[in-house]
Amino acid sequence: MSNGKSIITGFIVGGVISAATALLVTPTSGRELRQQIKEQGLEWKNTVDDIIQDGLRLKDQIAKTSKEGVALINELTEEMKTSIEEWKEAIEPHQENIHGYLEEIESSIKDLENKLQNQK
Repeated sequence: MSNGKSIITGFIVGGVISAATALLVTPTSGRELRQQIKEQGLEWKNTVDDIIQDGLRLKDQIAKTSKEGVALINELTEEMKTSIEEWKEAIEPHQENIHGYLEEIESSIKDLENKLQNQK
């Protein structure tokens, strides 16, 4: 926000300098010059107010977007945890079957080895 304050300070200083310059070099009457300075001052004030409002809206939008991002990440994390749990539950019965098949295959191989040794 320091950068924003520098910009606003720059606008104010620029406005004061331009008003002083206008006083020194303008060949208009004092009344007209005062009116022009007043109008320019109001214009600068409106510009600064608009910049401040835009900055506040941007700050609010960034805060809102950050909150939405955090909520989205939390939701995604929960969905992933749920999906992983469902996947584990779906795979678990198959793991037991695979272990059983491997034990049967191992037993069959041992039986074949025993038969081969007995035939010799």
